[in-house]
Amino acid sequence: MYRMGLMATAVLAVLGGTASAGQNLILEARLSCKQMTNCRDAVILWCNGYHRADGDNDGIPCENVCRSLREVNEIRAEIGC
Repeated sequence: MYRMGLMATAVLAVLGGTASAGQNLILEARLSCKQMTNCRDAVILWCNGYHRADGDNDGIPCENVCRSLREVNEIRAEIGC
């Protein structure tokens, strides 16, 4: 099991662990990359439906906290995304 930050834990609790189309609206309305404090939380949210996190479609969500594609891919492998 992997550790999640408080923000990701709270959002996934609201989402029930997965995101459906209707739930994405809730997620996107409440969160932004500016609120992310680490790359792990950003990747978890991105994998669970926060599509706006990777606005330039380069595979790196929330570039304010995720610095490289390698870092993102390592986290994705760890969490099974």
